Amino acid sequence: MNILNFGSVNFDRVYRVPHFVRPGETIAATSFATFSGGKGFNQSTAIARAGGRVAHAGCIGADGIVLRDELARDGVDVGHLRVVDAPTGHGLIQVDDSGQNCIVICGGANRMVSAADVAVAFEGLGPGDALLVQNEISGIPEIISTAAGKGMEVVFNPAPMGPEVAGYPLDKVTLFIVNEVEAASLSGMSADEPGALLDALSARFPRADFVMTLGARGAAARFAGAPDAFVAAHRVAAVDTTAAGDTFIGFFLAARQRGEGVEAALAVANAAAAICVSRPGAAPSIPLLGEVAEKAT
Repeated sequence: MNILNFGSVNFDRVYRVPHFVRPGETIAATSFATFSGGKGFNQSTAIARAGGRVAHAGCIGADGIVLRDELARDGVDVGHLRVVDAPTGHGLIQVDDSGQNCIVICGGANRMVSAADVAVAFEGLGPGDALLVQNEISGIPEIISTAAGKGMEVVFNPAPMGPEVAGYPLDKVTLFIVNEVEAASLSGMSADEPGALLDALSARFPRADFVMTLGARGAAARFAGAPDAFVAAHRVAAVDTTAAGDTFIGFFLAARQRGEGVEAALAVANAAAAICVSRPGAAPSIPLLGEVAEKAT
């Protein structure tokens, strides 16, 4: 299985703060750093560091060539990452003393994906291959429809969740990877019990499979023809949760690419995310497969 990740590439500008800034408030950051990031970038990095094979498609500005080179060093195929006349996307991230974050995204070059980019990126792909896409770039409806038309598995992580997602061709998605907030928004049901959310998602999208991250409670999955799977979270001291979900997704998909079952893939993804939150930054916090193997057992 080839994985094509059509996703964002960002510079993450991270401010460590005692608490998230409130309306009308000015506070002093205790530190500042710039990291590589963007949900697409992070997920491609995670797939590669998990031992998977992934090609990354999207757009960067000339200032983002350093990020393209970083992906390539991790083993990501960057042949479809186009340089355009716009600044590379960036995120403004506050991280508080508990390790939680809040993020403002500026799309920049990520919003310049063209129909030609889509057509070229999908050349040579078909049944048995997979598309991974998030919600930080332009052209998502066409990207999903093109993958589905080629008979590919369509993996959608609807983050950041926005009202435009309702207008996407979600009936063509074969695997949703969501957190609890995204699950509630997609299903129209708010619930504290993962099984109830999975029931609501299954009713709304009866032909799709689902993986749901549950934060400190772990993760759950529902795949057709199999019992629901669940893994408990590892207890760790959180430093920065910024790329935890992206790390989970990358390691889960890389494990599935290797032929592992859902429960085994959940376990390794869960362990990788636990390591990620114990480190600062987005992409730099994503572990290598060798670091994760012991924790996943």
